[in-house]
Amino acid sequence: MASHINVKSALARLQDQEAFRELKWEGSFQDYVDIVTESPDVARSAYQRLYDMILGYGTDEYIDSKKRIVRFKFFDDPDGGGKDAVYGLDLPLMKLVSVFKSAAHRYGTERRVILLHGPVGSSKSTIARLLKKGLETYSRKPEGRLYTFSWIDEEHGHHINCPMNEDPLRLVPLHVREEFLEPINKNLSYDKQIHVEGELDPFCRHRFEELERKYNGDWTQVLNHVRVRRLLLSEKDRVGIGTFQPKDEKNQDSTELTGDINYRKIAEFGSESDPRAFNFDGEFNIANRD
Repeated sequence: MASHINVKSALARLQDQEAFRELKWEGSFQDYVDIVTESPDVARSAYQRLYDMILGYGTDEYIDSKKRIVRFKFFDDPDGGGKDAVYGLDLPLMKLVSVFKSAAHRYGTERRVILLHGPVGSSKSTIARLLKKGLETYSRKPEGRLYTFSWIDEEHGHHINCPMNEDPLRLVPLHVREEFLEPINKNLSYDKQIHVEGELDPFCRHRFEELERKYNGDWTQVLNHVRVRRLLLSEKDRVGIGTFQPKDEKNQDSTELTGDINYRKIAEFGSESDPRAFNFDGEFNIANRD
């Protein structure tokens, strides 16, 4: 006779509600600043995060033809049981990681699009898949956590997510940002300091300026309309990781990378220049995380 399974007790034993609450964390802008002050790594750039993730799995070194070769254990696919492990490419992978290191230290490569070039079967897609899977897993770990924000829409009673999943620190106006971050950065080495460049995306900038006018320039009041939340990267859900499928060059549309105007919203907002009439669904937008 088959043994009886108590579904509730079985599921209660398997679930981890504390981990769920941590992954679904939400808080105020002040709560986020407190987190950044305690753990500045949460505000790292995408390349800093990527480089730290790879180093976190450890390295081995060996000498080949009098050259010191560093083998990064991340590319052994430890999380996937070695299913996507890459072998025999230690030197090219070493060069690739050096590009990530350069970008992490803000030497200029962070502003470039990196192209993996090689013959068929040279593990280009496997390397990209490893990086995507690794970032998804890393974003769920305490050391890889990152955050974004939503706007509180009090009129309709719901939240409007930042379409570019931007770091909440970008809400600090550009002209006071360096001074705002100075107390956090003063005790950090240069490569660990927080650098928040650029302005908000057009939608969030429009929302910020709208509220700023409402509160006569008091942006501290604007931040009361912000809800910070934990961000989990997911290729499947198109959050932080984009996937672009090349097609025939005659049929390829650049809007697949950049997004496009939503013409149905022009009637609602009155102009195609209104950022609310733009769909931020291009793969470069999805993957954005400066």
